Amino acid sequence: MWCNGSVFGIQNAFGLIYLSLLRDFGDETDEHRQFKTAWVGSVSMGMIFLCSPIVSVFTDLYGCRKTAVAGAAVALVGILASSFVTSLGPMYFTYGVVFGCGSSFAYQPSLVILGHYFKQRLGLVNGIVTAGSSVFTIVLPLMLKQLLPKIGLSHTLRVLSIFMFVLLLASFTYRPVVSPGGSTNSAKQKLNFRKLFNVKIWRFLGYRIWAFGIPTALFGYFVPYVHLMKHVEETFTSKNEEVLLMCIGISSGVGRLVFGRVADYLPGSYKVFLQVASFFVIGLMSMMIPVCQGFAGLIVVCLMMGLFDGCFISIMAPIAFELVGAENVSQAIGFLLGLMSIPMTAGPPIAGFLRDTLGNYNLAFYLAGVPPMIGGIILCTIPWIQYRKSRAQRWLEEEEEQKQMAGECTAKMLEQNPTKVLDPTDGRPPGEDATTI
Repeated sequence: MWCNGSVFGIQNAFGLIYLSLLRDFGDETDEHRQFKTAWVGSVSMGMIFLCSPIVSVFTDLYGCRKTAVAGAAVALVGILASSFVTSLGPMYFTYGVVFGCGSSFAYQPSLVILGHYFKQRLGLVNGIVTAGSSVFTIVLPLMLKQLLPKIGLSHTLRVLSIFMFVLLLASFTYRPVVSPGGSTNSAKQKLNFRKLFNVKIWRFLGYRIWAFGIPTALFGYFVPYVHLMKHVEETFTSKNEEVLLMCIGISSGVGRLVFGRVADYLPGSYKVFLQVASFFVIGLMSMMIPVCQGFAGLIVVCLMMGLFDGCFISIMAPIAFELVGAENVSQAIGFLLGLMSIPMTAGPPIAGFLRDTLGNYNLAFYLAGVPPMIGGIILCTIPWIQYRKSRAQRWLEEEEEQKQMAGECTAKMLEQNPTKVLDPTDGRPPGEDATTI
């Protein structure tokens, strides 16, 4: 829970850090400062997902503990180095690349290790662990709201580095039951790499559509987390913008628990419809942000966004199981997270560019709501494809069963009505009382 919370809690609270970056490093005369500043958080979030396929390789080869410890150490160095940066250029590397990459290597083993200890209640445990990001998303905005004005961005980042140090210590407690796949035998390592880079998952049409639809939907997903705080600062006189992030965190935690349970009652790939509903609601709520004339309306929008954000996250693994099977699910999720990095990185800078060009965020939020709806429409085809696939399999099974039954009937008929055979000695038919072979 600490890993999930510290990694994604900091990412989700980036909107407040973004405001400080604009004040400290932004040039008032630069027409594209919103665009340039948004890249810091986007690169960091994108690196978490982009590194996922690579992290899975290291986890299988070197184990959860070594991978997580190394990742936490890199993340600690990244965020600590960011506190000494005095311009945006180095911040792209220290906070964006180093901190983001280290967070990825620390985060993924924290989920893999659960499978070593929990079998029957793995879903419940996974829900509790991932709820850590909701808890931290509630707490961190309040903390950052107090720290940033009083001690500044540099010292605040040093405080946040304490979270990474605690994560580093926690990573030493990982004790995998299953030994890592690494070996000194080079042939065995080559075999592991063949298994790790599993291309069989791309043979599943349902997965290919899923792996295309999810990234499509996420082009606008991270935009509110980065730009909503600035939009509130420019639009409303209230300065309690951190309340909106808290609302997202609270309702996201509720959504993970509620919809995770609801998904248990939906058979097979019909769970995809929950993600479809999530994307439609998230897209609609993004479009509603510029329409809200009061702060109370924004609170309602954020509650709804958080609720269905939790729905989207909580059923990722169950859908992957349904589409590719248990033996391929790890690779399926890893590749999907890697593909998600592209839209997660590109969305906020594009929104910042629109703000710099037009002078407000209205069009940015309107457009941010379009990709989730398009992605939802694409995902709607998956249950139909899976239904046709299962129907074809049933037809083949029934046909095979009918052939087997026909073979059994033929065998019984031969037993009941013996066929006459020629006598091999002279080629003439045997007598009426002759037996057959």
